[in-house]
Amino acid sequence: MFAVVKTGGKQYKVSVGDVVIIERLQGSAGDTIVLDHVLMLGDGDKLEVGTPTLAGKGVTAEIIEQGRGDKVIVFKKKRRQNYRRKRGHRQDLTVLRITAIGDESGSAKKAAAPKKAEADAPAEAPAKEAAVKKAPAKKTAAKKAAPKKAE
Repeated sequence: MFAVVKTGGKQYKVSVGDVVIIERLQGSAGDTIVLDHVLMLGDGDKLEVGTPTLAGKGVTAEIIEQGRGDKVIVFKKKRRQNYRRKRGHRQDLTVLRITAIGDESGSAKKAAAPKKAEADAPAEAPAKEAAVKKAPAKKTAAKKAAPKKAE
C-alpha cells in the first residue's frame, strides 16, 4: 500500500516503513503526527485519487529527528559594476518514519514492529545519499627566481 501526500509545497510517495525527509514540521523526536493532505492511495490494483485530496484519509508518521540541511550559497555578481552579494541558506528539515496509511484516526494498516536489531541500527543515512564530492585542492608550484644577468 502506498500514498501520495502533500506537505511543505511538495508531494511524496510513501509506504509503511519508509523514512522520508521533509520540510520542518512542529514537534519533537518521538512525537506522532498525521499528514492529512492525501492526494492518492494505492493498494494493489485498487487506486483512489482525490479531487484534490481524499477526505477522511491520512498518513500517520513518527518524528525521528529535527535537523537542518546543507548550506546553499547564493552568490550574485554583475561584472564590471563592483556588485557582489553572498548569502547562505540552511533549510530546517524533519525526518519521518511512516507507521500507518489509511484513516486519519490512525486505524489503518500498521507497520510490523521492527526487530530489536533493526531498531538499534542507525537511520538510513537521511541527510545526504548522493553527496557531492569536492575536488582535491590544487598544489601551486613554487616560483623560481629569475636567473642573474651576466655583467
